This record gives sequence, structure tokens and C-alpha cells, in this order.
Amino acid sequence: MRIGVLSDTHVKEGELPGWLTDRLEGVDMILHAGDILEMSVVEQLSRIAETFAVRGNMDRGETERSLPGKRLVEAGAFRIGLTHGSGAPWGMAKKVLAQFEGDDVDCVVFGHTHRPLVDTARGVLLFNPGSALDTRFASRRTMGMLDLNDKIDPRLIDLEAFAR
Repeated sequence: MRIGVLSDTHVKEGELPGWLTDRLEGVDMILHAGDILEMSVVEQLSRIAETFAVRGNMDRGETERSLPGKRLVEAGAFRIGLTHGSGAPWGMAKKVLAQFEGDDVDCVVFGHTHRPLVDTARGVLLFNPGSALDTRFASRRTMGMLDLNDKIDPRLIDLEAFAR
């Protein structure tokens, strides 16, 4: 199973660009870790593959009302916690891991910092795909993939070459 992972797309009007959605072709599932801004983005992603999303701190109106702050996603034999994160970026991985204490997760996917991260803590994979479109807090546009076999294999994708 292959899962496309996005966060912090910050689409104010319209849809995600084709150069980004092209990277999601063939995935079995999409996770979006918040700061979506427009529900049309979730609808667009849902046309590509089953999509699970959470709201971020910048989501207002319909996205804030429609999306949970966190969720557990069953993907094959794995349990993935999905959240956005909040507050100062320092110690974010520790903060988001604490949100799923007792949930027996294999991985926590989060966003908020716009900075990609692959790490582990207490046997849990911590994965932040960075921001696919917004480079205010990171120098490069990135997204992620999770390949699920007998383990979760995370991969970050640099999108700069596609965004031109």
C-alpha cells in the first residue's frame, strides 16, 4: 500500500496544481495534516484516492467545522495518528506524539512547522511531509509518501523541480 502525505497546502482559492496532484497518481490513500483552507482541496484529493484530513490552525469556516482536530487511520496492518500540531515549532514531534498516548499507533503524521521530518520516538514513526506549496518557513516545497509492507517506509519528495 502507498500513501501520499500532504500538509500545509494553504490553498486560498481553487485547487491544487497539476504538478502536485501528478505526484499522487497511483496512491491507495492520501493523508492531509491540515491547513487546507478550502474543502475543495479535500474533494480534489478524494477524486485521486481515499482521503483522510484534519483541520489545522489556519482552517476556518467549512474546513474547521467539517474536519476533526485529530484522527486514527487504519492502513493495512498499521494504525496512523493524523494531526496538525499547534504552537511554537520547538518540540512539535513530542507534542503530537503525546496526542496519541495510549492509542497504540505505529506512526504519527503531522504538519504545522512546514519543515519535513522523519524521526522515531518510543518506537513510533514521526512524519512531517513539510509544505507542498508554502515556503514561508521552509526553503523547499515537499510532500511525503509512506510505503506499507511489513513496516512503514517513509519517503520525502522534493517538489521544487516540478513546481516550475
